[in-house]
Amino acid sequence: MHGRQANQLVKELASSEKGQLKPFNSDLFDQVIEQCEQHHLELQSLIRKIQDEGLDVQTTRNADHYGALIHHLSLVRNKRCLLAYVYNRAEIIRSFIWKVGPVLPEEIQGKLSHTEGDHFRRYSAALNSYTQEVGVDLTVDMVPPKDPYIKVRVLDDIGEIVLSDKTANLARHSMHFLRRTDAEQYISQGLMEELTG
Repeated sequence: MHGRQANQLVKELASSEKGQLKPFNSDLFDQVIEQCEQHHLELQSLIRKIQDEGLDVQTTRNADHYGALIHHLSLVRNKRCLLAYVYNRAEIIRSFIWKVGPVLPEEIQGKLSHTEGDHFRRYSAALNSYTQEVGVDLTVDMVPPKDPYIKVRVLDDIGEIVLSDKTANLARHSMHFLRRTDAEQYISQGLMEELTG
């Protein structure tokens, strides 16, 4: 049946948990592209056949015309499914910079295609460039914090780092009182957690 693989791609996307990615299905994606190429070749062949018979492609209503119409509509449907798959994945990937930061964890990186990884890196670089130009970090909380400092516990050995107002040795299980802007990148990467209360 025409469009079955493309439909499976969209269903796979819809079945994913909101804001989460399944691994890029390159096999199915390539099958749909191959199907598009086959539909295009069939469409061109049928149009050539109509023209070779001396008939007008625009007004002829015979079996070849309807066959060409089916291939055209199948091609358009497959393309729309491919675009929906790629666009929705790109939206989720762009949202990761706001949730996780400029460095993706390995489990997310493993789910991206090579092109999606490039897209994330370029988007991250563009956002970083803009942030430096305007002098405001746009990836921090959208709601202003009550206190610019937070208490954190280090979950994994980070080592000696230079913060905005001091240097600190962030050893595993140590607790610190840090500026929220210094700690957020480590919290989003899962290297430390905010202690409340």
